[in-house]
Amino acid sequence: MNGAASTDTAFSSRLAKRGKELDRLFMELYNDQSALNALKGAMARAYAARPGDLRKLDEVREASPEWYKRGGMFGMTMYSDLFAGSLNALAERIPYLKEQKLTYLHLMPILRMPHPHNDGGYAVEDFDNVDPMFGTNEDLAALTAKLRTAGISLCLDFVMNHTASTHRWARRAQAGDPECQSYYFCYDDRTMPDKFDDTVPQVFPSAAPGNFTWNEQMGKWVMTQFYPFQWDLNYSNPKVLVAMLGSAMHLANLGVEVLRLDAVPYIWKQLGTNCRNLPQVHAIVRMLRIVLECVCPAVVLKGEVVMAPKELAAYFGTPEKPECHMLYNVSMMVNLWSALANGDTRLLKAQTDALNALPSNCWFVNYLRCHDDIGWGLDEDKERELGIDPLQHKEFLYHFYEGAVPGSWAMGELYNYDAASNDARSCGTTASLCGIERALIRHDGPALEIAVNRDLLMHKAMAFLRGFPMLSCGDEIAQLNGWDYKEDPDRVDDSRNLHRSRFDWGKAALRRKTGTLQHQLWEGMAQLRSMRSDPCFAPDAWVSTWDAHANGIFAVVRKSHAETLVGLFNFTGYDQHARLDGSDGIMGPMDADLGAYEARLVRR
Repeated sequence: MNGAASTDTAFSSRLAKRGKELDRLFMELYNDQSALNALKGAMARAYAARPGDLRKLDEVREASPEWYKRGGMFGMTMYSDLFAGSLNALAERIPYLKEQKLTYLHLMPILRMPHPHNDGGYAVEDFDNVDPMFGTNEDLAALTAKLRTAGISLCLDFVMNHTASTHRWARRAQAGDPECQSYYFCYDDRTMPDKFDDTVPQVFPSAAPGNFTWNEQMGKWVMTQFYPFQWDLNYSNPKVLVAMLGSAMHLANLGVEVLRLDAVPYIWKQLGTNCRNLPQVHAIVRMLRIVLECVCPAVVLKGEVVMAPKELAAYFGTPEKPECHMLYNVSMMVNLWSALANGDTRLLKAQTDALNALPSNCWFVNYLRCHDDIGWGLDEDKERELGIDPLQHKEFLYHFYEGAVPGSWAMGELYNYDAASNDARSCGTTASLCGIERALIRHDGPALEIAVNRDLLMHKAMAFLRGFPMLSCGDEIAQLNGWDYKEDPDRVDDSRNLHRSRFDWGKAALRRKTGTLQHQLWEGMAQLRSMRSDPCFAPDAWVSTWDAHANGIFAVVRKSHAETLVGLFNFTGYDQHARLDGSDGIMGPMDADLGAYEARLVRR
């Protein structure tokens, strides 16, 4: 009885602290007291159902709320089925994850989805249940418990913007249910769709043109900004928000510790706007944050915001009214690959400076590759300032990484090429884009050594940035492109499947054999972890780029109290000399000679 009273008090005190703001935000957006009461009822039920071990984790995290900023954070993203199979099979592979000292594991979507067309799981037909191909909710809860024991926090995607066209709401809408039709954007004729199209850009103008799809069964046009089988949710209906927040709490009670908010800038639609980054988006994310802090404060939010740096700060909120805890660092990923192709780090430096200038509450998950493509969203104004033509540069980059530019070492493919705009994105694994695959095919030993150096350079530069690093599963053993996707009729139409290939356990077994490619990469990732154990990777460390007086060298300085660490990264295929000027209170001047694609750390 005392224990129950104690836990009830914990929830009540959290809600008392945040309740007025929640009430205000909800009522300003919806002015619907009954819906607000429904939300609070769902919160109370979710808290009552929260397992005891997760409540204890809540207490630990409340005492150390910036746990995800510690220097030892080291992440990985993967598809469960490609890595191991079911969730139970994945649980048996936890020793492999522990061997890498992972603290964070992002599983690609595992919630119930239609088959085979599901956009890699991002078309969700049930937000509350695991897809049978992976197992059950009980299997997920068992997996998260085992991961916690191993010191690993599980991240799952929370696809807020849309549902699958096979979701129960969509099925009822198609059957004529007006209430479920109000959960989406459904119109009898093209009047409203045409008005939206006047101001709303297309997400995939080539692969999935248009923002609306005609549904013959329903006899209506429905908003489908991404793919025709993904129906955009209507968050102006409070029932949608209440239901989705309920699903988020449900996942938290299964042991999910990080929710990745997919395509979060898109979730609010307003006629006459581009339906991106609207103020209502931030009100919704702030309410989600409040709900989690009341019910399950161990859980943190990671936003996917593929926008310019000036748009990013808003998604963190403010220290007083925070939103996302961290964001995917998409822009740095793109700029790292750009610098590698060009041997010119000026854009990379400028982008790093822009992100480092964001407030201290802004934190990032840094990565080189993930499940998605590389979209060449560079800072066009900065390109022009540097005398670079943005369109020509973009065309160079995507052709370079498909191996179509003379001198290119890369092996990749284009994704979503649009002839009208000459836009395209790039696909491929880190190893293949760095030249390892081409060198192996040609049995070119010297080229292989250079390609490995490129791969390690990219990982070290990425891991030196503000935030924490996340590997794409297989990077640690130099996994190559999976060209066999072209033989699968269900996968051949999506070139992103090139880097969504089955994990090669045979190659992984070579990681302990000295002299193998896999051993080289495995040891390289161990060096990343060792590097990040340095005091200069403390959460409050000062981080800044530095002028190396050489466009091919990316120089970054980290300082924590009396410790200063300099990272020098040569993005060119030839020797470079770095000259760093001194600065009072930080470090004295220094010179260094770096070999091709060399990464060097210097203690000052």
